[in-house]
Amino acid sequence: MKLKITFILALFFIGFTSAQTKVGTVNSELIIGKMPQMKGVLQRVENYGKQLDSSFQVKATEYKEKVNSFKAEEKLMTDDDKKARIQELRTLEQEMGKFRQNGTAMMQLQKEQNMRPLYKKLSEVIAEVAKANGYTQILTTTGNEFGYIDERFDITQLVLDKLGIKE
Repeated sequence: MKLKITFILALFFIGFTSAQTKVGTVNSELIIGKMPQMKGVLQRVENYGKQLDSSFQVKATEYKEKVNSFKAEEKLMTDDDKKARIQELRTLEQEMGKFRQNGTAMMQLQKEQNMRPLYKKLSEVIAEVAKANGYTQILTTTGNEFGYIDERFDITQLVLDKLGIKE
């Protein structure tokens, strides 16, 4: 008899705890891509990239001029002058390589800084929708792998509606 009561209590407890949990999913990348502010972010990042490109072009032009100057004057130079000019060209090449690497990192940083307000707003709206609909957890569908997702609990459309974004 004790075993039956324990079993019934265990079933009741399991049913009670699972009834309190409501898990939903959201496709945050889809929503971010559809937010009207995204166009402005992409434009600012593109403009920043153009600034970096123009700075790089100045360095590239300077490098080409020095290479052409070296080629034109190479026959008239002493060995010490050649070594010094070759070292100068190598230094410029290294600087250009560092500039490229830094430029890539700066572009990524610029994009992240511009995207931060969008993700903050999305996070706030997801929290509002989740609370209003009684969800205890919301998982993002992008970047994660799920064996099964019940589409009834996907709040992507609710978040899009709350943001006023039409498909």
